Amino acid sequence: MSSPLLEVRHLSVHFPLRSGLLQRQTGVVKALDNVSLTVEKGSTLGLVGESGSGKTTLGRVIVRLVNPTSGSVHYAGQELTSLHGSELRPFRKKIQMVFQDPYNSLNPRLRIGTILAEPLEIHFPSISTADRTERVAELLQLVGLDPTFARRFPHEFSGGQRQRIGIARALAVEPEFIICDEPVSALDVSVQAQIVNLLMDLQEKLNLTYLFIAHDLAVVEHVSDQIAVLEHGKLVEEGSSEQITTHPSHPYTQRLLASIPSLD
Repeated sequence: MSSPLLEVRHLSVHFPLRSGLLQRQTGVVKALDNVSLTVEKGSTLGLVGESGSGKTTLGRVIVRLVNPTSGSVHYAGQELTSLHGSELRPFRKKIQMVFQDPYNSLNPRLRIGTILAEPLEIHFPSISTADRTERVAELLQLVGLDPTFARRFPHEFSGGQRQRIGIARALAVEPEFIICDEPVSALDVSVQAQIVNLLMDLQEKLNLTYLFIAHDLAVVEHVSDQIAVLEHGKLVEEGSSEQITTHPSHPYTQRLLASIPSLD
C-alpha cells in the first residue's frame, strides 16, 4: 500500500496558564494530547468534535501557524515540524487553509483581485501582471463567481460569496491538500449546502485532499471518507464515515449523533 499523504504522529499541544502580577505559570491547557491520524491522497478526513476539542489547533499545527509541544507531522514523507523559514515555502504551496469566518478572513481594504493575486505574487514572482490577472479571473470562475467581481471589495459580498473567495484564494497556488476549518458554520443553512457541494466538485476536478473540520457530524458524514472524533484534545474514535455514523463505539460519538436534529 502507498504511504498516506499526511500523517500526524503522537501530536500534543499544551498552552501555559498564567496568573498573578508576574504571570507565573500555574498550569497547562492540553489542546491536543497524543493525537495520531492519517489522510490518504485524494480522500477527505472529517475531524469532528465540540468547540474546544482541539480541531482548529490541529489544523493550525499542520500549516505551521502553531508549533506543537511534542509529536510530528509528516507530509508526503517529509517531517514538517522541524522546518523553518524558507524551508517551509514549498509546503506552503502544497498545503492551504480555508478559514471559518468569511467576514474576517478577507482584508476589507483590498479589492478581491488584489486578495487573489497576493499569493501568486509571493509564490510565483516571475509571472507577468497580465498572467496574474488572467489567473484571478480563472479562480473566480472556478468557484462560481463572475470575473468582474475582482474589482469589488469584500463588504460588497454575502457570506457565501466571501467563502467562495476564500476558497479561490486557497486554490490560487494550486495546492494538493486543503484544511477546511469549519468552512460552513458561519453561513445560512441554505448556503451551507452550496459551499459543501462546491468543495466536493473541486475535489473531484482538481484531485484535492481535504481535512474537513466541523462540529456538525451530519455535514462531516456527507463529505468524508473517514471520520476522526476529538474530545478534549484526545482522539476517541476513528473509522470510515459509514462505520462512525451507523455503529459508533464511543459514548461521546454516540452523543454527537444523538444531537443531530431529525424530522422525527
